[in-house]
Amino acid sequence: MASEPAAAAPRPYPVDPPPVRRMVPRDRHEPHRVATPLELFFDLCFVVAVGQAGRELAHSLAAGHYGEGLRGYALAFFAIWWAWMNFTWFASAYDCDDVPYRLTTLVQIAGVLILAAGVPRLFATQDLVLAITGYVVMRLAMVTQWLRAAAGEQGPARGVALRYALGITICQVGWVVLLLLPDAARPVAVPLGVLCELAVPVLAELRMQTTWHPHHIAERYGLFTLIVLGEAVAAATVAVQSAVDEHEGLGRLVPVAIGGLLICFAAWWLYFARPVHEHLRSNRQAFAWGYGHYLVFGSAAAIGTGLEVAVESAVHKAEISDTASTATVTVPTAVYLGTVWFLHSRHTKRGPAAQAVAPTGAVLVLACTAFGASGVLAAGLACALMVAVGVLIHSRESR
Repeated sequence: MASEPAAAAPRPYPVDPPPVRRMVPRDRHEPHRVATPLELFFDLCFVVAVGQAGRELAHSLAAGHYGEGLRGYALAFFAIWWAWMNFTWFASAYDCDDVPYRLTTLVQIAGVLILAAGVPRLFATQDLVLAITGYVVMRLAMVTQWLRAAAGEQGPARGVALRYALGITICQVGWVVLLLLPDAARPVAVPLGVLCELAVPVLAELRMQTTWHPHHIAERYGLFTLIVLGEAVAAATVAVQSAVDEHEGLGRLVPVAIGGLLICFAAWWLYFARPVHEHLRSNRQAFAWGYGHYLVFGSAAAIGTGLEVAVESAVHKAEISDTASTATVTVPTAVYLGTVWFLHSRHTKRGPAAQAVAPTGAVLVLACTAFGASGVLAAGLACALMVAVGVLIHSRESR
């Protein structure tokens, strides 16, 4: 474990940061550690790219281009999630809130906006130039952060920071080289690049782990989940508004809107039913939990995508069947429910009845696909039932 300084008073977050601080590890047990305004701004800018990926996936699914859409979404979302997650864990360990730190973070934000601008090209023509450019900008900014951390560390902890910087740099060289390869090589080169990115933290922290703050990490993930769910609601709202303006099919859209709203409410309820930071006691638990959020974030964003497709299907603009359009909502909802239960809900539940609520809800939501055009409303009602049963069981256990 990297060296930990003695416990100190909570750091204020001044409007005018100090010019330069020595970047040293934050105290793992620092009291009142919360997300900073810069981190919140970081999340809001990243969700722009999430929304862009979701919209492009909606267009692909509505046109029946399932394979191309899902491949593009998985790749774009990996780039967004991986850059976000790396920054989040680094900030939990080393956030020093000085001018260079803030400026470097703003460079990362610029990188994700470049990536977001390249998402439509990635989906339309598999053109990776702009998306990879934005990703490389984000990741090289992260390299400078790790080099600063190395300068403030000594001994094995310094080696961890240097291995991070070297590993990330090598990966970015690989992504640039990928742009020079023929298109036929990409089906192999892209997964290889993803595996190399995933291997960097494993190799860097093989002998020693960086510090991180359990409450801060849990809050950061929770806040990003909230923002992604909010983006899903916003996307569905815009889709309903556009459909009403163009087709005035309000009778067909109301069930989709109600079902979608119930699904989003239930998604929020399940995630925040119990605090999870106490479960994050070790690096093994926390990293598995953190990596698993690729599915949480991805499925949460895809719920909004599915609602867009369901709206288009309701006004007969989609080129797929009612059952297929309903599946674009029920499948990511079931993935979300199952993943959130597996990652942390099950750790706070007692007894087989409480443990079975979320998995059963996921199965019921999937079964609602068979209802076709009314499947989204049915899925929303199934989610509401899941929450109600969960609350009832919890109230009985609390007596």
